[in-house]
Amino acid sequence: MSKPITRRGLFAAAAATPFVTSAQRGAGKPTLCIFSKHLQQFGYAELARVSKDLGFEGVDLTVRPKGHVLPENVEQDLPRAIRALRGRGLKVPMISTGLTSANDPAAEPTLRVAARLKVPYFKIGYTHYRDTGLFETIAAATLATEGLVDIAKKHGIVAGFHNHSGPYVGGLVWDTREMTRNIDPRWIGYYFDPCHATIEGGRFGWQATLQIALTRLKMIAIKDFYWKKDASTGKWQRTMCPLGEGMVDWDRFFATIAKARFTGPISLHLEYETDDEMKAIATDYAFLKKMVAKHYA
Repeated sequence: MSKPITRRGLFAAAAATPFVTSAQRGAGKPTLCIFSKHLQQFGYAELARVSKDLGFEGVDLTVRPKGHVLPENVEQDLPRAIRALRGRGLKVPMISTGLTSANDPAAEPTLRVAARLKVPYFKIGYTHYRDTGLFETIAAATLATEGLVDIAKKHGIVAGFHNHSGPYVGGLVWDTREMTRNIDPRWIGYYFDPCHATIEGGRFGWQATLQIALTRLKMIAIKDFYWKKDASTGKWQRTMCPLGEGMVDWDRFFATIAKARFTGPISLHLEYETDDEMKAIATDYAFLKKMVAKHYA
C-alpha cells in the first residue's frame, strides 16, 4: 500500500490535477436521470414510459441483486431493458451495480454486456469499514478495486465510487483518492453525492471533498436531508427530505460543477417518505432542472 497522504499533499495534488477528464467536460449540460430503484415496481416497458412521461433525459439503471436487472440474468435482460429505454428516447449513461471485486462472478458479464451496449459508466457496490482498521480496510479495498477496474478497462466502461455517509469505504472521499491514486483516471473516479458529503462534512467539509472529487468526477447523485432531534431518545437523526428543503447548499454546489464544466450523468434519488411518489419525483425533478438551468446558463 502507498504511504498515507498528508493534508498538504492532498490539496497540492488536487490543485495540480485537471478538474475533470475530457469525458465529463464540455459546453453542454449534464444528463438528468432517474434512479430506477424508485420505479422498481415497473417492468422495462413501463419503466421507460413512466421515466419519459416524467420528463427525464435518462435512467440510472440498477443492475444488482433485487435490481431491475438481476446479475445472473444480465446477458439476456440488460439488452432488453436498454432497448426498451432507448426505444422511448431515453439515455442510459450509467448503471448502478453491487460489484466490489473482480472475484464476483457477475463482474465480467455485467461489465462486458454494459460496455457492448455503450453504457459509459457504472457505480461500484459498497464495502464497509471493519474492526480490522481504517488503513487495513483501504488496502484490501484498493486491491479489490484495481482488479475490478482491470475488467472495466478491458471492456471500455468507467467506474465510480459513491461517497455514502457512515462506515462505507468511499464515504470519506479522501479514501477513494487513496485507493485510486495509482489507477488511470480515465477508468475510475467519483460518483459524488453532495447530500452524503454534507452529512459527513458539515458547512465546509463537503466543499473540500467536492474539490477533491472534481479531479476525476464521473457521476453525481442528488438528494437532500436535515438533522432532527428524536423526541424520545434525544439523539439527532438524519432525516431525508425533498430537494431544497434541507441542508445541502444547492446553489454553491451547482455553481461549482458548472464552473468545472461537468456534463456527466446526474441521478435523482428519492429517499424520504411520501404519500405520492410520482408527484414527489416530479417536484424534485423540477427543482433539479431549475438548478441546472440557472447555473449552466
